Amino acid sequence: MSEITTPFEHEHLSVVTGRRSGLVIAVAVHSTVLGPALGGCRVWNYPSWQDAVDDALRLSQGMTFKNALAGLDAGGGKAVIHLPIDERLEDERRRAAFLDLGDLVEQLGGRYRTAEDVGVTSADMAVVAEQTAHVVGLPPETGGHGDPARHTAHGVYAAIRETLRRMDGSGAVAGRRMTIAGLGHVGSSLAEQLAAEGAVLTVCDVNPERRELAERLGAAWVEPAEAHRVEADVFIPAGVGGMLSPTVIEELAARAVVGPANNQLLRPDGAEQLAARGIVYAPDFLVNAGGVIFLDAPVDLPRARLDARLDGIADTLRSVFDVAEREGATTVEAASRIVAERLARARTDVHV
Repeated sequence: MSEITTPFEHEHLSVVTGRRSGLVIAVAVHSTVLGPALGGCRVWNYPSWQDAVDDALRLSQGMTFKNALAGLDAGGGKAVIHLPIDERLEDERRRAAFLDLGDLVEQLGGRYRTAEDVGVTSADMAVVAEQTAHVVGLPPETGGHGDPARHTAHGVYAAIRETLRRMDGSGAVAGRRMTIAGLGHVGSSLAEQLAAEGAVLTVCDVNPERRELAERLGAAWVEPAEAHRVEADVFIPAGVGGMLSPTVIEELAARAVVGPANNQLLRPDGAEQLAARGIVYAPDFLVNAGGVIFLDAPVDLPRARLDARLDGIADTLRSVFDVAEREGATTVEAASRIVAERLARARTDVHV
């Protein structure tokens, strides 16, 4: 049986067995210092329910960092629905699971707002909304935000340009070699935009059907295990977390890593290993903040103002690079210091 390994630095953790679905559901609230926690719900196959809880703890902590760096008045939280290995969540049991999640979110009284994440859709959020108002990312036809993937990709694109500018003085992507590892909603949207602007793309995905997209875009296709060995200006992790293992980092043939996948570093010292190899790393919890920026904004926010907020990811990344260079720190350490300073100011303001 697996053990929970994430340090418990959280304000709240709820773990229940859904009364309708029979599935273990965890909601972790890491921090509400900046405001009610905001973070999506993930449906995933885990070896044990303890692994699911561990993931909720780890991801909710990441949401505190993401929301703080994005400038949101929101804390960090996450929900996880545990599926045993090889099980699928479909039909009536799927509806039951999200009704159960709605009950759990409602019990928290507004301390946590949920949304879609891996394995979850806006239609699932509509089911959650039957039980609680503390949910975002509802379908557009019900007056909600809809799928945030395109906006997440917008923020990644802004971060890629800023990283290129930091390395070479120009943010232009035409002619730059980009490797995208993962062609889900965000990876596919990003691939289409980069291809349209003349980037030289190499792509991969665990689903071989995604090869059709590669052919349509004129991108080279490689197997997932080989993607990090392709020479590139930017390696873009866009799949599951933990992709950057010590071995992968040692073999990585890219000058920079900028991608939307959560928790890309398999080990905490991965940032140091990247820096030692001279590889520029844009912290994932900043790069992928476009989706949460979109979900936190008013539904009727004008497109130009939303785009300006998404483009602000580049400005924050520039500050992270500056702090890292000035203080001789990794970019993860620099980003963490910026977050810590913002949280400290918020705590001071509360006690004034």
